[in-house]
Amino acid sequence: MELKTAAALRRLRLISAPEAASFVILLVCVVLKSTTDFNAVPVMGMVHGILFIIYVLFWADAWNRARWPLGRSALYLVLSVLPTGGFFAERMLARECERAVATARAAQERAAAGADAETGSGAEAVTSA
Repeated sequence: MELKTAAALRRLRLISAPEAASFVILLVCVVLKSTTDFNAVPVMGMVHGILFIIYVLFWADAWNRARWPLGRSALYLVLSVLPTGGFFAERMLARECERAVATARAAQERAAAGADAETGSGAEAVTSA
């Protein structure tokens, strides 16, 4: 995986916990609206809606870049509509992001080592000149 893929996974990971928290808070606000005079549903509904739209956009970008199979991509989408699913998605994405970054760095190091082998290392070039 390349670094752009890791960045897409990181963006999705960073939005999943706030989206899940806003969903839980929205559910609490709905209960409070039904049982008391407190009505924060319009505000929390808008906050959660914006975070959910951002989550779906980041999910689509990550799915496109990471080339997830249909099952994994559906899992992340389903987790976003469950009240605490975003917290589980965040943990899963953290592990996947770490693997993506490690893979990207290893690929960069292999590419750099290959370029050094083709041109000769810097120390050998200096001594032969």
